[in-house]
Amino acid sequence: MTGPPDTLQASRILAYRWLLLVAVAVLAADQLTKAWIASRLPFGTSFESDGAIPVIRGFFYLVHVGNTGAAWSLFSGRSPVLAAFAAATLAAIFIWRRALGLRSTGTQVCFGLLCGGILGNLIDRLVHHHVIDFIDLHFGAYVYPTFNVADSGICVGVALYLIFSFRSPDR
Repeated sequence: MTGPPDTLQASRILAYRWLLLVAVAVLAADQLTKAWIASRLPFGTSFESDGAIPVIRGFFYLVHVGNTGAAWSLFSGRSPVLAAFAAATLAAIFIWRRALGLRSTGTQVCFGLLCGGILGNLIDRLVHHHVIDFIDLHFGAYVYPTFNVADSGICVGVALYLIFSFRSPDR
């Protein structure tokens, strides 16, 4: 590509527009929902008797808890290490963007979900020293680990990327 430096830079950014749009959407949804929960429920609200909001009683509750670990509270108390790992992961995605096939729209959507989720939880770790979780699901006696919008973006992004990867053996 040739042209003035500003045009070249804009064209490089536009090449990743789906990744950026999805990442910003996930990040915004994550931070807005967490802010809403923090404004409505005191920290540590875990049960209906504490003030948890039943969306579908016996199945879906809104709570306000913190997680200093990763998924399912793995590595609890390691928030600074997990924050560093998140930042390193984002840097690695940027460095290896060509090898990851990020020019493809589908791959950009997958990584947009992933990056938006990583950023949402990274912001929490830096600001609150824990990740705010608020979606609490119950399946009979089993209580699924509480999660948030960022966690959903990460899981869905990874799952979609794996599906796309298995469907495209040339990648």
